[in-house]
Amino acid sequence: MPAARENPSDASSTTASSTREEKEVEAEPPQNADSAQTEKQESPESGPSGPVAVPRGERRGLWANLSIVSEVEKPSEYKNGTKWMMTVILAFAAGTSSTGAAIFYPALRPVAEDLDTSPSVVNLSLAFYLLIMALTPMWWASWSEIWGRRTVYIASFGLFVIFSVISAVSVNIAMLIVFRILTGGAAAAVQAVGSGTVADLWEPKERGKAMGVFFLGPLCGPGIAPVIGGILAQELGWRSTLWALVIFGGVLFLSIVFLLPETVARREKVKKSVIARFTDPVKTLGLLRHPPILVTVYSGGLGFAAIYVINIAIQANYGEAPYNFSVLIVGLLYLAPMLGYAVASQTGGRWIDYLMKRGAQRAGRYDAEGKPIYLPEDRMQENIWIAASLYPAAMIWYGWVTQYGVHWIVSCIANFFFGIGAMLVFGCVQTMLTEFTPKKSSAGVALNNFVRQILATIATVVVQPLIDVMGTGWMCTMIALFCWVTGNLAILALKKKGPQWRGKMDKKLNAPKS
Repeated sequence: MPAARENPSDASSTTASSTREEKEVEAEPPQNADSAQTEKQESPESGPSGPVAVPRGERRGLWANLSIVSEVEKPSEYKNGTKWMMTVILAFAAGTSSTGAAIFYPALRPVAEDLDTSPSVVNLSLAFYLLIMALTPMWWASWSEIWGRRTVYIASFGLFVIFSVISAVSVNIAMLIVFRILTGGAAAAVQAVGSGTVADLWEPKERGKAMGVFFLGPLCGPGIAPVIGGILAQELGWRSTLWALVIFGGVLFLSIVFLLPETVARREKVKKSVIARFTDPVKTLGLLRHPPILVTVYSGGLGFAAIYVINIAIQANYGEAPYNFSVLIVGLLYLAPMLGYAVASQTGGRWIDYLMKRGAQRAGRYDAEGKPIYLPEDRMQENIWIAASLYPAAMIWYGWVTQYGVHWIVSCIANFFFGIGAMLVFGCVQTMLTEFTPKKSSAGVALNNFVRQILATIATVVVQPLIDVMGTGWMCTMIALFCWVTGNLAILALKKKGPQWRGKMDKKLNAPKS
């Protein structure tokens, strides 16, 4: 059970014993800081009243009592070590869908040979995998609001493991395509729901850094997975890539069961018909009518599509003259943008948290207790302007150096800076979405996932034909300029109209239903 926290105003207080904490589990939380000091001692890792554990009989989610980490009333009051453990698990889980796609890249040709079909038909398994990742998160997000996030995590990863096993033993291409589609649908749950859990765990002033770590999973997966997939496909055959996903998914399944309790806020349950539970997710698209969400989702979608432009271009450029690299070496080149993602994850979150504090202080926004009042727009300062220009510039850099056969290290440097810019955009956008729709954070993130996966699918389809027609240099220049112009216009609109739009949106979203 998480330790309680020491009140900063009482430096002499000490940590309560675990025996005393167990006695307080069923007690009502203290109503103010004074009563908190008299009821129990507090440790530095918690809020003023300390974490209050939920009695076992009242814990929520599938197999709730198997969780070693107790469910608490306020997840943000977990010890920092516990919160980081959950965040890292979610980061790996969120990266499963992108890893499942990328690890299969080096195996596409061996699959065609083994199952006696054409590479273009095998590519359908990848295209449909990406497409289903755009659609299913809206349902996972909606179901998480009904049954809870823990239940969705366990169900989705259980299905992921089962479908991956069946994919690995496929006897024909039709069987492989069908179960790869189902695998992609199961893997997409955490992308939609996970950031909601991160928002539950971390206060706004710390959320930027946590979101940066969370996004390392989905962004680094495409960098590491092709390397692993190339080694496995070369040494053990294409089916070994799918068995690797089975093992990876199984480890995450057990981690979720034992280490990830429910975190979503308690609310009165609304009874819905079976039909409503399956049709309500479609209504999530209605959030796009609100300008703050539409513009924010669009900005993030551009950056995500740009990642797939670079991913496809790397495969197309380095496997042919003048480079003629092997599949394994091509896979290693994905480490350059991944390193950029990692650097931005560690520095960008702290940067955003600092900018939020600075924005609130400059605006003089404080509550009655003198604490800063943070607004979502505080996250968009010089960081977003730099990021929205950095990744398009790096794309142009990459496109021309590869077209003219410049040494590969130069393009890797370009992709490193591309990774930094793209990651800074993602971290800012995703965190803002959870704050625009605090009562429907999973729905907002699912909508973001829907838009960006659609854009990524389009990018996957058009990049190779564009390279064939105009070359990598002009292809990257055209797409980068589009991302730069429209992305910066979106940021400008949010800076100018964001608070006004958000005020109108809040009134509509919080208006009582007739």
